[in-house]
Amino acid sequence: MKKTILSVFLAGLWISLSEFVRNEFLLKPYWVDHYEGMGQVFPAEPVNGAIWGLRSFLFAWFIYLIQRRSGFAETILISWLAGFVFMWLVIGNLGVLPFGILPFAIPLSLLEVVVAAYIIRSLSGRKA
Repeated sequence: MKKTILSVFLAGLWISLSEFVRNEFLLKPYWVDHYEGMGQVFPAEPVNGAIWGLRSFLFAWFIYLIQRRSGFAETILISWLAGFVFMWLVIGNLGVLPFGILPFAIPLSLLEVVVAAYIIRSLSGRKA
């Protein structure tokens, strides 16, 4: 149980850090410009960051649950589809996705999932 909690916690920290660096330092101008173009302000209040932090730990738990029943590659594919592709489809459909981020976000989100899955698999007792 301790290994499980530690693996999910560390993967959640990794996901949270990855999301923060990607969206705050690399992609924020895309988000801000896109929202300004819609006549809105990009939501960057502390509560928004807290919700993304919660999402990071829930996503790590989701990856843990998938890896218990799947191989490493399948875990990555299922997790990435559920964690990112479905989200992009929805926010793209709502018109709030700046499509210019995707050339950066796709490989970085895949890296995020690969590292998180590796952390969970390695620390929870299953080897990648």
